[in-house]
Amino acid sequence: MRSVIVAAFVAFAVSLFGTPLAIKGFTRLKAGQPIRTDGPQAHLAKKGTPTMGGVVFILATIIAYVVGHLILLTLPDSPGRPRGYTLTGVVLLGLLFFMGLVGFLDDYLKVRRRNSGGLNKRGKVIGQLIVGAVFGYLAIYFPSDVKPFTTVGSHFMSFVRDMPYLDLTKIGAVVLFTFVIIATSNGVNLTDGLDGLATGASIMVLTAYAVIAFWQYRHWCGDPGTSVYCYEVRDPLEIALIAGAAAGACFGFLWWNASPARIFMGDTGALGLGGLIGGLALTTKTILLLPVIGLLFVIITMSVIIQIISFKTTGRRVFRMAPLQHHFELAGWTEVNIVIRFWIIAGIGVAIGLGLFYADFLRVVG
Repeated sequence: MRSVIVAAFVAFAVSLFGTPLAIKGFTRLKAGQPIRTDGPQAHLAKKGTPTMGGVVFILATIIAYVVGHLILLTLPDSPGRPRGYTLTGVVLLGLLFFMGLVGFLDDYLKVRRRNSGGLNKRGKVIGQLIVGAVFGYLAIYFPSDVKPFTTVGSHFMSFVRDMPYLDLTKIGAVVLFTFVIIATSNGVNLTDGLDGLATGASIMVLTAYAVIAFWQYRHWCGDPGTSVYCYEVRDPLEIALIAGAAAGACFGFLWWNASPARIFMGDTGALGLGGLIGGLALTTKTILLLPVIGLLFVIITMSVIIQIISFKTTGRRVFRMAPLQHHFELAGWTEVNIVIRFWIIAGIGVAIGLGLFYADFLRVVG
């Protein structure tokens, strides 16, 4: 637990004090966020606000991960406690970094061209496919060399744990892995439209996965002292450390990203966070629990899907504008009200998700 707490605080401090440096640097480089002309007119006042702020909390998470491992080296050996860097860490941080890199290319093109176009849809999806497939392969095809001989991911569908009767095969598991990563990265990206909205929601989701992973570490099947109910998850403490570090990093970034935002995370941060959140669901083997914990991301993504289907089939729009947060802006809600109310929805999803996770534990041991 000590390493997780230290990593979270280190990430928070690096992000909190590093973001002002990024604001100055991106301002000098004129890396301002282009604003859609067809969006809410209030957003035009945000033109020129530095973007690509996700670079800060991605680096903060990686730095905190290294510090967390240094703390682990000072502690006595224990079952499930990694003594060095693990494949689980490579997969999760790889998703965070390389999905962030895809987003960085998108942000860079937006800034360079001075419009909100960025990467075309095909280019962005190809980048996400490559990242998802590469790390999906690493997660599914390389088992641990210590008991339990688990892989980072699983070829079974999962809810709060693996469901052995739903075997996807390894190829199917890589496909699912890739799909989940693309879905979550786009879900967070669509949510990132108002000051602090995606950052605050991501903090809640990441904290939830830190709690889940640490609980799995305390009830890990590789621990001889574990009885009755245990989790066959690879490197659960590693997962908790990374989730905690990312939550801390986002928390520090929120200081500067809250309304009125002095910097935006951009696609760099949104795609990176989405990739990491999807990876956390896959590594903790809670795939079907992800839509509950990430309830806000699901609602906002569905608003876009509904809008597209309705317009293409009937020529009419269900919402004044999609994603959903912009519909409420055009309806007259203030930005702060929308953000706070959507945070409440995100918190409800997280609370229900954690409740379902713990309820399954009580069902067996209670």
